[in-house]
Amino acid sequence: MTQQKRRPVVVLGSTGAVGQRFIEGLSNHPWFELTAVAASDRRAGERFEDSCNWLLSGQPPVAVSSMRLSKTNPAEIELETARRPIAFSALPAAVAREVEPEFARAGYAVFSNASAFRAEDDVPLLIPEVNLQHAPLIRAQRDARGWPGFIVTNPNCTTTGIALALKPLDDAFGICKVFATTLQAISGAGYPGIPSLDVLDNVIPWIPTEEEKIEQELRLLLGELSQTRVEPSTFEVSAQANRVPVLDGHTICLSVGFKQPVSPEAAIEVLGDYRGNRAVQGLPSAPSSPLVVRESCDRPQPRLDRDACNGMAATVGRVRPCPILDLRLVAVVHNTIRGAALGSILNAEAFAQSGWLDEA
Repeated sequence: MTQQKRRPVVVLGSTGAVGQRFIEGLSNHPWFELTAVAASDRRAGERFEDSCNWLLSGQPPVAVSSMRLSKTNPAEIELETARRPIAFSALPAAVAREVEPEFARAGYAVFSNASAFRAEDDVPLLIPEVNLQHAPLIRAQRDARGWPGFIVTNPNCTTTGIALALKPLDDAFGICKVFATTLQAISGAGYPGIPSLDVLDNVIPWIPTEEEKIEQELRLLLGELSQTRVEPSTFEVSAQANRVPVLDGHTICLSVGFKQPVSPEAAIEVLGDYRGNRAVQGLPSAPSSPLVVRESCDRPQPRLDRDACNGMAATVGRVRPCPILDLRLVAVVHNTIRGAALGSILNAEAFAQSGWLDEA
């Protein structure tokens, strides 16, 4: 795709942990220009650098530091563009439920990391390499809701790692059962997150709504698009979610049952060859490969593997027989990069590349 001029974009919820990842990912982006940052009404008018507790390494991008925070209201934000404007949403789910439709009604393409609309029949839940073919669902959304704009969501950060690992195996062998045990980093709880005395020297075996999200979203991601909704895959999913004292990077231990026999060697070959939807390859935020396969007996590990392909690839390993189902494997995904902000930016890039961003 040839971009004649960078498209202006706004980040909603810009001062939070995921909002900062959006800002980092949009800094010097070749297609998108961050021209507005929005936050709560009480912070409106403040300079970003004065209002934001920067949580990432280094300093905020210089161009953003001096920006004044806007109210999270499309009427308060001016993006000079003749094309459909873009809003990247890092809003809490309850706020997103109210605010994101306002931006869609105002003509914005909203690419959301929030969970508010992930389960809606007419809202695409996307990982571009996995199910870009679900993107045309925005037509049904706009028809049903009368919006000139639309909302597109990326899945739960843990589900992202599971779906990337299982998509090629499902295509090759057909999945019938999945058992997933997650070991999730504390950054997934946001900032300030979990008190240190609760999580240090500990494992917390419950993350509110997490297991339900994994079980629902995975079947949607690997489902089939009909005219007005996605028909979920029919395989069974059981998830157990745990919070562990790791800063970044979610680890998922998977046991998988298939419709046909599969050896570890055949599975490793399929995983190693996987590149996903060809339309995604070469996009600015796309990894060279969405999966990295490690054959060492002690990999993947979050500290060593979460930053694979700049945090945009999931790493899989320990592929071996399972005495109850068919195969066991372990996956690691960077939860705030691939599983959150950069996953949403990649969605927008895929929409721009495919022409859906400005479809009338």
